[in-house]
Amino acid sequence: MIDIYDDLKTSDHLPQIPESELNDEKVLEELSLIKKRLGDKVVVLGHHYQQNDVISFADITGDSLELAKKAAEIKTAEHIIFCGVHFMAETADMLTSDQQKVILPDLRAGCSMADMANRREIDVAWDYITSCTQEKIIPITYINCSAALKSFVGEHDGSICTSSNAEKIISWGLNQGEKLLFFPDQHLGRNTCFKLGIKLEEMVVYDPRLRFGGLTPEKIQKAKIILWYGFCSVHQGFTAEHIKMWREKEPDRILIVHPECNFEVVQGADLAGSTSFIINKIKEAKPGTKFAVGTEINLVNRLSEKYPHLNITSLSPYQCLCTTMYRVRPRWLLESFRAIERGQPINQIKVDEKTKKFALKALDQMLSIS
Repeated sequence: MIDIYDDLKTSDHLPQIPESELNDEKVLEELSLIKKRLGDKVVVLGHHYQQNDVISFADITGDSLELAKKAAEIKTAEHIIFCGVHFMAETADMLTSDQQKVILPDLRAGCSMADMANRREIDVAWDYITSCTQEKIIPITYINCSAALKSFVGEHDGSICTSSNAEKIISWGLNQGEKLLFFPDQHLGRNTCFKLGIKLEEMVVYDPRLRFGGLTPEKIQKAKIILWYGFCSVHQGFTAEHIKMWREKEPDRILIVHPECNFEVVQGADLAGSTSFIINKIKEAKPGTKFAVGTEINLVNRLSEKYPHLNITSLSPYQCLCTTMYRVRPRWLLESFRAIERGQPINQIKVDEKTKKFALKALDQMLSIS
């Protein structure tokens, strides 16, 4: 099967607004006007990691699955502009009606983690791993992957998970079989499994860049969890040294991180959880509470602005920015609106029917569990 994400990455359907046509202020002014003209024909979804100028035009904000589920509830909008990255728009397309068009303002807005696993590599890994053991293996994929990988999981009776429901999904998987293949993020898999009482020595990493993934049949037979080598480049910007720095500098500051961070960071933090978990913990905090947050900087800054009665800063002294998410800029959002108004929408994300069938099976499995 061809990975449709790989096809679209090479597409020449890129934003067409010349940089010199409008300055940033004029872009925002025209966006306000055109959004008002199109009204409820267009709904804009904005992921938490987007910059403020994009979020200001979002009708709904949230994490990837939350936004996709909200999109599925929208019945009147003809067009859904997803200000996120490619795999998120794919999920929205699969959950909306055939009459609705899902638009990604810039097709270059991908995900480095999602790029670390494609269908061909997963098929090769599956064939090898299943040949090494007679035990039943359940595939679990993090939602941060292409529709082609979601489809693989559906074809092999596995499930998708999010960072919010990973514990439930992994527990379900281990009740269905003796082993798990978890991809593409090794850190979410490791941190969640360890929290569930699985020992580190029961987990191994499959690296597709190495012969046989770097694993012997004996290692696979002994393992309970086989983790793909992938990771989120943003969350790998947080280190154990940052934990140590805050412990020494301000021991009363609460360190809260996303489970895509590495094992040492999660173990060293006070709290770890999904984007929604982080937002809710901060929302519930008493005035004067101090947080150092280990997640994407746009969200950290937005939380700091929203809750001035709290002291919120990034866990890292450096800007941990999702650069692929940042490719969705206001002027590309404007061009998406312009194209819709012309009756010639661009950058539509469309998942083929076969891929959609099995990917939806995996999504439905996840929803039935959680």
